[in-house]
Amino acid sequence: RCTKSDCPKTSTRGQQGGGDWDGPVVSSVGMGSTGRWTIEQVVAVAPSPSSLGAAESIATPQRWIDLGCDDRSLWGRCSGSGAEPYETAVDHVDVAWRCSCPSRKLPCKHAVALLVMWVRGVVPEAAPPAAVARWVRARAGRADGTHDRESTATPGTDAAIGTATGTAATGTGTAATGSGGDPEPSDRPEPEPEPAPLPAADADRARDERVARMREGLVELDRWLEDRIRTGLSDPSLARYATWDDLAARLVDARAGALANRIRRLAGVVGSDPDWHARVLAELGVLHLLAQAGQRLPDLPGALADSVAAATGWQVRHADVLAGVPDTDHWIVAGRSDTREDRIEVRRCWLRGASSGRWAMVLSFAAYRQSLDTSLTVGTAVRADLHRYPGPALRALVGERFGDPEPLVTPPASSIIEACDEIGGAIALEPWLERHPATVLAAMTRGSGRWMLTDDAGHLPLVASPRALATVLAATGGELATLTVEWTPHGVIPLTVHAADRALDVGPVADPSFVEVA
Repeated sequence: RCTKSDCPKTSTRGQQGGGDWDGPVVSSVGMGSTGRWTIEQVVAVAPSPSSLGAAESIATPQRWIDLGCDDRSLWGRCSGSGAEPYETAVDHVDVAWRCSCPSRKLPCKHAVALLVMWVRGVVPEAAPPAAVARWVRARAGRADGTHDRESTATPGTDAAIGTATGTAATGTGTAATGSGGDPEPSDRPEPEPEPAPLPAADADRARDERVARMREGLVELDRWLEDRIRTGLSDPSLARYATWDDLAARLVDARAGALANRIRRLAGVVGSDPDWHARVLAELGVLHLLAQAGQRLPDLPGALADSVAAATGWQVRHADVLAGVPDTDHWIVAGRSDTREDRIEVRRCWLRGASSGRWAMVLSFAAYRQSLDTSLTVGTAVRADLHRYPGPALRALVGERFGDPEPLVTPPASSIIEACDEIGGAIALEPWLERHPATVLAAMTRGSGRWMLTDDAGHLPLVASPRALATVLAATGGELATLTVEWTPHGVIPLTVHAADRALDVGPVADPSFVEVA
């Protein structure tokens, strides 16, 4: 009997119809809707960046036969390392997948590749094969309390599409690491029927088990931090990426993906500059704070508990966010900032309410060779509903939009002192904060050996690529100008120069050659 909680034969996570969604954040499109997904949703269900990269290599129709889709499902047969092609099917409405490959990752790279091709529009529409149609009918029958006798065919016959490896699973987005390869055929789990929907009590138990797993991961993180402090930052093992990656992988298994990302980013700081010891030590302190706070999550006040949960990696369903009360305003798109994490590009669009003055951050994601969301243009404003995530964090989802975007709208600017007060207040609520926006009226000058933004009351150090700094200097001529910047612990990054006749977008792009300089 397998006792690993991620094993498809023992895990109750992700079973359709049971309890809370315990996987990645997926937009409502593809969940009870026949609309085509976006690449962001595919990124969300992929178990890891390496799996997404493995799927990319086979996401071409030439690798598939009997490829097709309809308003409910996708299907195809992919030639792999086995003697027979792997038969894959995806239910893109109720979000489920099946595949005959031996992979234990949920979803496997074949299911992710099907979704990638579907998003690109290269999967032809067709009538589903009999096996796929039976599988979809069986799922629909369980949802409405009926049962389709044809769906009970034994796995291995023409009525079965693969094994329980991918049966009604939804993945976790952070539950798998590694190269993206499949295990040996001898490791393949025995086929078994799809499970029935989880009762409410089982759903609560699954959620409690997840909390317990995350707490165990935080305890292990704290122990690892103590070892690092005891041995010192001169320990040669810190120069090996595997030291950090092994810890990140354990945090992923504990469902603390956000902390795993911070650990992997920290690995790149070691030895990067003469001051790397101070930077690593400061980040280790933040990780210790989060590990301690995460272990005391039930005892924290509501807003602080939400903030800690989000910082450690607890996911919130898009549907739950969109069900909240909207924040309706004229939202000015003040700035844009792109970063790359592994093969995933992340875009942050900073919005500011024209009436409320409140900030909001809208995230979008793109896999390798895909495009980020461009519906929010810097320098425009749109009247829309924003649905905010729990806690004091600024992240939000754009709901209904009212009318077309208005061009050339400049957000209100503050002084350096006022911006520092606002950022300081946000850090007081969330000491682990890594980024915060501000719009200031300041001039770009040189002092103390580095570039900075100054006014008659204070200054902020700048960190950006040489090209961005040169562009800002050329656009402003060293005079006072309205600029939107993104605060980081190392300085502010210029995002937008708001001129009288245009908004100049100078925010960072997700390019591996981007280098921050002081």
